Amino acid sequence: QVQLVESGGGSVQAGGSLRLSCVPSAEYTLTRNCMGWFREAPGKEREEVAAIYTGGTTVYADSVKGRFTMSRDNAKRTVYLQMNSLKTEDSAMYYCAAGHRSYGGSWSDRYWGQGTQVTVSS
Repeated sequence: QVQLVESGGGSVQAGGSLRLSCVPSAEYTLTRNCMGWFREAPGKEREEVAAIYTGGTTVYADSVKGRFTMSRDNAKRTVYLQMNSLKTEDSAMYYCAAGHRSYGGSWSDRYWGQGTQVTVSS
């Protein structure tokens, strides 16, 4: 079973920044799989925030474009989500995901992290 360990969540005021990190377990090949960040707010469905494909291409939800940046450090085997200009509506549990996905396609064989809470106050 692949383990994904997230860190970096916390509480911040609107307009602030946070950086989330996700590290997969040792047996998982980071560069051969798609990695993504999802979030789930109370009473809402889990939604995809960003994803990075094996070739390095990143995609973002419209709600976070220009504010969030997803990146991958192959040497550290870590993916990041840099979140700037945070808004109260960004408050949610954020989950790291890993799996197979062709560009523009659906996820398969997806694994989830345990989640890290992000709270943005006004």
